[in-house]
Amino acid sequence: MLRPERMSKVSVAGSTQVIEPVIEAIHDLELVHLSEYEGQIEGFETGAPLSGAESAADQLVTVRSLQSMLDIEGAAVDQKRILDRETVPDRLESIRETVTDLDDRRSEIRSELTRVRDEMDSVDPFVDLGIDFDLLRGYENLSVMVGTGDREAVEDTLADAEEIEAFEVFAGTDVLAVFAYPSEPSLEDALVGVEFTEYEIPDGEGEPEAYLEQLEARKAELEADLESVEADLDAAREDHAEFLLAVEEALSIDVQKREAPLRFATTDHAFVAEGWLPADEFETFETAVSEAASGRVAVDQMEVAEHGEYVPTHEDHEADGEEPTAESPAEDVAADGGNVELESGDSPPVVLDNPAFAKPFELLVKAINRPTYWELDPTIPILLTFPIMFGFMIGDLGYGALYAGIGYLIVSRVDSDGLRSLGGIAVWAGVFTMLFGVLYGEIFGLHGLGDVVWGGHPPLHKGLQPNFLAYAQAWLFLSLFVGLFHLTAGYVFGFVNLLGHGLKDAFLEKGSWVVLMGGMWLWIFSTHAAGAKPDLLYTVFNRAGATIPSGTTLTADQVAFGLGFGGFPETVGLVGLALAGIGLTLLLLGEGGIGALESLNVLVNVLSYTRIAAVLLAKAGMAFVVNLLFFGAYQDPEGLFHFLVIGGHAHAPEGASVLFEGLVNMGPIGWLGGLLVLFVGHLLVLALGITSAGLQAVRLEYVEFFGKFYEGGGANYNPFGYTRRYTTTD
Repeated sequence: MLRPERMSKVSVAGSTQVIEPVIEAIHDLELVHLSEYEGQIEGFETGAPLSGAESAADQLVTVRSLQSMLDIEGAAVDQKRILDRETVPDRLESIRETVTDLDDRRSEIRSELTRVRDEMDSVDPFVDLGIDFDLLRGYENLSVMVGTGDREAVEDTLADAEEIEAFEVFAGTDVLAVFAYPSEPSLEDALVGVEFTEYEIPDGEGEPEAYLEQLEARKAELEADLESVEADLDAAREDHAEFLLAVEEALSIDVQKREAPLRFATTDHAFVAEGWLPADEFETFETAVSEAASGRVAVDQMEVAEHGEYVPTHEDHEADGEEPTAESPAEDVAADGGNVELESGDSPPVVLDNPAFAKPFELLVKAINRPTYWELDPTIPILLTFPIMFGFMIGDLGYGALYAGIGYLIVSRVDSDGLRSLGGIAVWAGVFTMLFGVLYGEIFGLHGLGDVVWGGHPPLHKGLQPNFLAYAQAWLFLSLFVGLFHLTAGYVFGFVNLLGHGLKDAFLEKGSWVVLMGGMWLWIFSTHAAGAKPDLLYTVFNRAGATIPSGTTLTADQVAFGLGFGGFPETVGLVGLALAGIGLTLLLLGEGGIGALESLNVLVNVLSYTRIAAVLLAKAGMAFVVNLLFFGAYQDPEGLFHFLVIGGHAHAPEGASVLFEGLVNMGPIGWLGGLLVLFVGHLLVLALGITSAGLQAVRLEYVEFFGKFYEGGGANYNPFGYTRRYTTTD
């Protein structure tokens, strides 16, 4: 599960007389990820497409064009069809003629309709003006302009213009028509400096209102024509959609097969094809190809790429000052122990090998990048950590049920693989949110669940209550342990990934960090130099009555979990410092001076996990405030908070301090406002749970965990073949 599926490099060599049946067999298997031939074999050239490839490609372009015109999208069909390939060209040509004519007609109508609508928009101001179009043009000695502007400013400007002997301004509601004599110089020159936006005078004649009615009639006529054409296209879509989808699929398969030799090495008489397939499928592949070619091919399992053997990438060659070429292969070890060679740039494609319940979390891995064949796959570690961190931070039965329910609806009703994976992640996160909600005894921020399930004493508390402040400190402390575990796992993954470089390099690059981090935090959790450290390190997991290094004797409310841990002894702390020194030395040997600067990451990275406790308290506080506003709350003499119910102060015991009476106790208006606050408030908490707890958990996975070992960049496994949806050969 932590490794991709093992892949084999295979080759097929034979006479060009059997190239077509070999291609057919490989295509039908859908197993081989074909490698591109890059001229490595002397005397062999890149192959040429088989005959008919160009014709099939042209037909495929035609079919896809028709699908675009008819707006045909892929859809499920009741039954796959067997295409009669002899009748396809004639029917396809008939459909092409009909659909092309309809599409051309539709384009013409749309173009004319756009022109008419634009013309109508241009006529609207002239309807407001109310002057016939004939009176606005055709003059020899008058200059006319129509537009919007300040009438008074226009008149004042024309009155002051010496070249204008006479003028008249007519106004509608928002439009001005300006007539001026003589026509030279132009009216535009005379109005320079005046804010005036000119309208182009339409080509219509007579009254603008009558012309607008003509345009509206033309628009209605065009819309009716367009509706008729659209109906004809809808009918064509209904009649031919399944046929075109089937033809598109069949032609796509034809093109795939006929262009396959472009990846082969060929001569006039022979060919060689190479590719990758899952190692346990080689026998199936060998049998199928040999039978298809009647035994006239050589099928060879060139190598089985072992996960534990690192193959240098292009970046590694560049780091060594080499140019990656076909002559610079990287040695690996085959399953039989012999030496094999992998051409640089032709690494095995990656098929993630995870159980079905973990598949949704592959989305989070692929969002960064697909792991390389030589890396550990972090899908399972994310499955084991992300939902727990998320559930711990939210920890509420009600919210968890909603997350799980929403996720289930997405999984069961959405076709998109990506969205279904998100839904699966939501289900997992919701289940753990519900689990922690039961342990906290909370449902939508209310503690009634704790009374029902735990008799008022749930095993865990979030730490908002004054009497349970030690729990908030405990979660802060526990977050550090989570960080140490998570980061150590990341370094161990990195160590395993680098074993291909050699044990020494792996230990210097990753093991040194584990030694440095472990030693440093061993000292922090010890009683050595306790005065410089916060007391919570020695209190929250200790026992009531114990004395901590500061001399304080602990009371029950200072202890969250009575485990008796008051810090490691001073001797252990000194050993931790020594280990930290050894780790730093190893780090400097492995990374040089930059290691000294980066060494502080063993503190910073672990402290980053305290955001888990911070989000826990923030979300709990938000839910508490929402319920406080609706129900009201009081504080009892022992300092604990309790929510009020309908009836207000009557439900607060004697001696209690009412914090807020609650909107529910403020009459009908308060009820309505309270319900709105309750609904919107919890909806907001639900949403922020995703954007805070979800994103913070993802950040810890990506930045802290992945950053210790993960590079990614693996090739996607894309086997040669086609999964038929619309056609069948049976």
